Amino acid sequence: LRALPEGVELRAVVIGVGPGATSSESGDETGIVAVGAGTDKRGYVLADLSLIGAPLVWARRAITAYEQHEANYIVVETNNGGEMVTQTIRTVDPKVAVKPVHASRGKQTRAEPISALYEQGWISHVGSFPQLEDQMTQWVPGLKSPDRMDALVWACTALLPYIGVQRIGGLI
Repeated sequence: LRALPEGVELRAVVIGVGPGATSSESGDETGIVAVGAGTDKRGYVLADLSLIGAPLVWARRAITAYEQHEANYIVVETNNGGEMVTQTIRTVDPKVAVKPVHASRGKQTRAEPISALYEQGWISHVGSFPQLEDQMTQWVPGLKSPDRMDALVWACTALLPYIGVQRIGGLI
C-alpha cells in the first residue's frame, strides 16, 4: 500500500521507540516506528524513522514523528535505560504524551500476537520499509535485538484494542 484505503481514517496513532544501548556510528540503532489503527479495524505501519544517534537525536526524531503523524502518544521500552528513556523525551518536549513499557517476557513471545495479525492480514505497510521488513523476516530468536522490529511490536501492541479481533489464540 502507498496510502490508506479510500474512506479509511486513523482512529489512533502510536510512535513506538526501542532505544539502542549505544549511539556511536557502530552502535545500536534506535527503532522509531509510526503505526496507526484505521476505522476498518486494521493496523497501518506509517513510517520507519529508525536511526543510530545520541539520546537527544532519537528523542527529537520520535517527537517529530509524534507531531507529523498527530500521534496519541509515544510508547517507549524502558528495559534498556529505565527512566532515562522517558526523561530524554520530556527534556526535549515536556508536553509529549509518553507511555513507558517494560518487557517482562521474551522478544519472541511479545512478537507472536503481532505476527499472527500480520498472517491474518490485519496489518499492512503504507509504503516500503525495507530495513524494517528485513528485520521482521530475518530475525532469529537469540540473535542481536532487532530495534526497528521492537519499536513496531510495541506500537502495534499498544493499538491492539483497535486492530482486528480482541483475542488472538488466547495470547492476549
